[in-house]
Amino acid sequence: MSDIGLTHVALPVHSLEASIAFYAKYAGMHPVHRRPGVVWVSDRTRPFAIVLIETQGEIKPLLPMAHLGVGVPTREEVDRLSELARADRCLIREPEDAGPPVGYWALIRDPDGHTLEVAYGQELGHTVEDVPATPTGPMSG
Repeated sequence: MSDIGLTHVALPVHSLEASIAFYAKYAGMHPVHRRPGVVWVSDRTRPFAIVLIETQGEIKPLLPMAHLGVGVPTREEVDRLSELARADRCLIREPEDAGPPVGYWALIRDPDGHTLEVAYGQELGHTVEDVPATPTGPMSG
């Protein structure tokens, strides 16, 4: 895997353990690196991690318009995760089918108020693959 392109998003959190448990449960992400006050979690499908940084300070969470998005393999998985989130009282928005290219999605709130979207059928992979590569590459100009 290459470390070129988008590699991580860093999120401030109050409890590393609560956030690790949340992202494992709802996004299939697990720790791949730890050091005092910092944990990287990844689903290991690409060279990308959420960097959880423990803080005692104020957290300004990612709210629904600013959110993390995770693709899941089926509509039923969106429903299953939504049921879990409903039971955990962290479901922000019920599953909705917005059609292509947005797909079937729901919003879930993490322990610090950041928003996670779980979605099926967003067609992001096809959209990215269909765009011609630029002759100078992604990091130019």
